[in-house]
Amino acid sequence: MSLTKQISSFLSYCAVERQLSENTLQAYTYDMADFRKWLPTREESPAITTDTLRSYLENMTTERRLAAGTVRRRIACLRSLFRYLNEEGHLADPFVGWRLKLPRRKRLPRALSHDETGMLLTINHSSIAKAAGRTRCLSTEIRLMISTGIRVGELCKLGTSDVSQDGSALRIRGKGSRDRIVYVTNTALRLELQKLVLFRQRLLEGQGPLFVNRRGTSLRPHSFRTRLRTFASDAGLKRRVTPHMLRHTAATLLIENGVDIRIVQRLLGHSSIATTEIYTHVSDEALRKTLERANVLGALAA
Repeated sequence: MSLTKQISSFLSYCAVERQLSENTLQAYTYDMADFRKWLPTREESPAITTDTLRSYLENMTTERRLAAGTVRRRIACLRSLFRYLNEEGHLADPFVGWRLKLPRRKRLPRALSHDETGMLLTINHSSIAKAAGRTRCLSTEIRLMISTGIRVGELCKLGTSDVSQDGSALRIRGKGSRDRIVYVTNTALRLELQKLVLFRQRLLEGQGPLFVNRRGTSLRPHSFRTRLRTFASDAGLKRRVTPHMLRHTAATLLIENGVDIRIVQRLLGHSSIATTEIYTHVSDEALRKTLERANVLGALAA
């Protein structure tokens, strides 16, 4: 079997049996295409050894100087590919016996400040709707992401049947086929969700996607990113706002307000609490306020 067919088989396995998200499958496709393009031979079934992988790693880190996160992701992708091919009996796993240790860079998540969050939530929606039709009002989606910390892919997957009757709970189809329940505590947002569900059900004459695009089909992550960028710019925010920043903002606000980290872990759908713990180091606003209250120099002067 050629390498192209082996990759296709692996992607099919990831989609059907592992049920990986669309974003993960797309990333795998890009990463393996980069490896295939780099291979010095155009043979359909090239011999890939540990030395081949070492050369590819050197090319990414030394010659192209790719980001550490990109390198780690591409190596992890190839590790999964060759483990699958080995289990299927196609070839030996070139990673076996290679003690590879790549540095893990810990990036602090980028969250919106309190002022930026306020600007995003209090924008004049009527003026936005009239702004040459550039974007529709994203108020409900944005507030839902900030209050629950759900991912943009999870937002787009929401169906009318995933919302409880009173709008207080949502069933989220998370990464790795892990479903979870998130709760909506804001009364106004609950009412909006109830109304939206009823409107969509009447329109569809049954169940269907909760959030849709201009064509009336399920909202796509790329479309939401584009409209959020425009929406944030119209709200007066100077930096580029991404959906994941809304998720980071939700986690940071919860930690700042004293919510137990295990609760935040469950809400965000993190499989490991170590992933959630990073938010305990980025609560700059809480740190600033605490230091202002302490007023060390003022206390000494008194």
